[in-house]
Amino acid sequence: MQRTAGGVSYRLLTHNTGDRIKIDDVLTFDFVQKTDKDSVLMSSYVSGNKAQIQIVDPKSVTDLVETNLMQIFPMATVNDSLLVKFPTDSIFKGHEEQRPPFFPKGSNLNFVIKIERVQSLNDAIAERNAAIEKVKAAEASDAAKYIASHKLVLKTTASGLKYVITQSSLKAKPLKGDTVEVNYIGRSLDDKVFDTSIESVAKASNLNQPGRPYEPIKFVLGVDNIIPGWVEGLQLVGEGGKATLVIPSALAYGEQGSGEIKPYSTLVFDVELVKVKPGKHDLAAKKTAGEMPPGLSSIEANSAAGSTIKITNLRSTPAATGKIIKQLPVNAKLYVIPGKDVGAYCKVIDAKTNTTGWVSKAAVKLAEKAKK
Repeated sequence: MQRTAGGVSYRLLTHNTGDRIKIDDVLTFDFVQKTDKDSVLMSSYVSGNKAQIQIVDPKSVTDLVETNLMQIFPMATVNDSLLVKFPTDSIFKGHEEQRPPFFPKGSNLNFVIKIERVQSLNDAIAERNAAIEKVKAAEASDAAKYIASHKLVLKTTASGLKYVITQSSLKAKPLKGDTVEVNYIGRSLDDKVFDTSIESVAKASNLNQPGRPYEPIKFVLGVDNIIPGWVEGLQLVGEGGKATLVIPSALAYGEQGSGEIKPYSTLVFDVELVKVKPGKHDLAAKKTAGEMPPGLSSIEANSAAGSTIKITNLRSTPAATGKIIKQLPVNAKLYVIPGKDVGAYCKVIDAKTNTTGWVSKAAVKLAEKAKK
């Protein structure tokens, strides 16, 4: 085993010939994360999601895992396999309370990595843009095919939302600021149910939602974090009424997607407006898309060289090992939430989707410095 300056052990398991990996190359690789006892924690072979990373100067990142990978990857070439051992004592230094029981002191987080592709940065960007354009172009035609195959007769609003009232109601329709309770079934265009508030539907669809209370979802319309298609669509339904909403990605999860929802996905929701409680309408009127409360400082994802990898990885917990809950696009605008710092990480909110998560302070400092 060889060792980096940061104390991370590694070994090349193969020695393929070819050009070595260099700064700005973009790597696509499979990986398996294991404990010292060979318990698999995460595997790209199982999830089907290969990892991708841009090689940058190790000095430009502060995260333990990424800093050392930036030192190790240039030793390899395409098709090489590597074993990398990260000391958990270093990973959890300063926040021992986050150490799980399967990582006792003195243990390692083990990565087995297989490098599948190496691209120049320009080639990787061109490929990504081409793939995005292809998906964007297919969205409208895929939605049209779904509507035709299901014989839906829909109305279309100015925003592009398509809907049909499936159960009329003479009761009042909600306004922004009202508290609503809604039962729903969410489907993708392949008719797969990805979310529901109805237990019988979840069981029939083999949908695993452990700990989920099956009851109407309750929220303040236009204030709480709900996709725009719902905010608009529910205002078309009277209390006790039902509707089918066909929501284009521009009114749903857009170019980012969410969980198993892919980018540029049109979604279909069957909704039942169970209850409407009148609320403070002025509260909703004050909040517009992309607007954040005063006092939050804004940063941009690509404001400085070397910050893109960190700033676009929105993590679920304030640590380098936190699960990446969202890959934000370049130019995503984030807002730092003051007073929520933990160790080397600060809490931020994505202005477009209102998703909160954690990014490293080093990346934020780089971004804020570039703005001055």
